[in-house]
Amino acid sequence: MSALALGAAALGGEYGPIAPETARATVRTALDAGITLIDVSPYYGRTAAETVLGDALRGVPRGSYRLASKVGRYDVDVFDFSADRVVRSVEESLRRLRTDHLDLIQCHDIEFGSLDQIVEETLPALRGLQEKGLVGAVGITGFPLPALVSVARRAPVDTVLSYCHYTLQNRTLGERMPFIGERGIEVLNASPLGMGLLTDSGPPGWHPAPAALREACGRAAEFCRQQGTSIVRLALQFAVTLPGVAATIVGAADPESVRRNAEWAAEPLDTGLLAAVDEILADVRDEEWPVGRPENRVEAGPGTGPESWTGKQNAF
Repeated sequence: MSALALGAAALGGEYGPIAPETARATVRTALDAGITLIDVSPYYGRTAAETVLGDALRGVPRGSYRLASKVGRYDVDVFDFSADRVVRSVEESLRRLRTDHLDLIQCHDIEFGSLDQIVEETLPALRGLQEKGLVGAVGITGFPLPALVSVARRAPVDTVLSYCHYTLQNRTLGERMPFIGERGIEVLNASPLGMGLLTDSGPPGWHPAPAALREACGRAAEFCRQQGTSIVRLALQFAVTLPGVAATIVGAADPESVRRNAEWAAEPLDTGLLAAVDEILADVRDEEWPVGRPENRVEAGPGTGPESWTGKQNAF
């Protein structure tokens, strides 16, 4: 699999309008750049991203790329992880994406649901679809690492998608990797730019990061500009260095961004610049923000630590 994967949220207009021809060119540019995994969700653009992506992939040999989609989240505050709904969700995604199978299906943002339900109802329903050949690997996604740990401890999962936890500012996913790797779980590292924190323009207004974290990342971005480069370049170089990650997912809304991201990620890490940025971000290292139900943000006793991750070898 390519080191970079294309995050398709922007194709659904999540960050601003996107013309159909631009969306198609973005997807085709990613494929031409050797990107082989595209990650999407019904939530992105409230189904629009899947529809646009399905149109953009028309005529492309199905075996030349891998499709990952999600179930369970359908709007900002709309979650449904019931067996019936996730089965229907996959069927709907297949129609929108114009395909007969998904290479990876993931429970989307599990920290907003009942982890008991994810383990006892959602994952078994998706395994049923796997047995029918409609999906390949079955995984989970979320922000709080304790939620991912808890579910992966209690049920076999093939993949874990973690976002904002292996970046220039937050490296806590790295602490989990030896245990994950030993158990054969494939890891997808998403949002290596911290949902906009590590960009020249800074995070959007809705970003939940506290003010001190925003300010520190802004100073780091300014320092990179003074050195004649972009913090995005350094962030991508750094993100792909974590051993054991199947792919790092980066969103893009235009072909030029795809080309630039692929080129920058392939460059060697600027260790001198990294050391300087590390110093700027030292006071906010690994700082994050609360997401999801409170009970899903804490590790719940013995057996829920990193050593408890379980998975299946060669997931997808």
